Amino acid sequence: MNNSLRQLDLNLLVTLDALLTEHSVTRAAERLHFAQPTVSLQLARLREFFGDPLLLPGPRGMKPTARADALREPLRLAMAALQQAVAPSSPFDPAQSSQTWRVAAFDYSEYTVLLPALAGLRQAAPATRLAVIQTVPAQVAKKAEQGDIDLAFLIGEEAPPDLHRRLLFAERYVLAGRAGHPRLKRRPTLAQFCKLEHAIASPDGGGFHGVTDTALAELGVTRRVALSVPHFLFLGAVLANTDLVAMVPSRLVEGNAALQIVEPPVDVPGFDMLMLWHERVHRDPAHRWLREHMAQSISQHR
Repeated sequence: MNNSLRQLDLNLLVTLDALLTEHSVTRAAERLHFAQPTVSLQLARLREFFGDPLLLPGPRGMKPTARADALREPLRLAMAALQQAVAPSSPFDPAQSSQTWRVAAFDYSEYTVLLPALAGLRQAAPATRLAVIQTVPAQVAKKAEQGDIDLAFLIGEEAPPDLHRRLLFAERYVLAGRAGHPRLKRRPTLAQFCKLEHAIASPDGGGFHGVTDTALAELGVTRRVALSVPHFLFLGAVLANTDLVAMVPSRLVEGNAALQIVEPPVDVPGFDMLMLWHERVHRDPAHRWLREHMAQSISQHR
């Protein structure tokens, strides 16, 4: 900060603004609700700081010096900026906003969180824009801190601990295959389940082991995973067009007439879907509105 500014009581600038507007110590004191001697003392301090008399006695009040005239417009702009900076936050009006929001989401959260919220968002805030950013979970906290993203949607075990969070829903796994699959007419036994050819979504790419395999190992059995794909949505197309089956989050496949859904014969732990954001936007009215919209959209689609 400029050293001269450090030496100045910013309250004196409020007084100077009033003096340059009123051209009178008396009227400036009335405007500021100060005693006249107080304003006279502050004018003396201003004169010392600027090295200029600023206001000189005249026949019709006080006349500003050239230095005071030069200060008038930048001071007016500075006072307006300070007033705006310290003013209470105004309520957010989504209908009038042209905000651009950036959210980090992956194929699962795009489908289960963003898609249900999108129509309502376009209706309530038609001039806003939404950018969906893909990043690795390890980068989410840094990007949120830097302002590169406003929200992130991650499962609980991947969520950084230093971000605000809100639970959107708890997810569970079901067994899915194509409609009419001969092995899924009823819930398979554990032995039948293990003999099926499985597909798996491996976000990291190329993995053939998941939470289902961990649960099976605890029972002393294994399954055959014939296909590993990087995205859940591609996995859905695979299931609809082959005899492969997969353990998938229920929200991805519910209501899909192309698929047959049954309960698996093994208890596979589900996961929590979280909405995450940084402290820097925690109290921002626009951000709070967006968070509420996302959460309400989820609750209305169940």
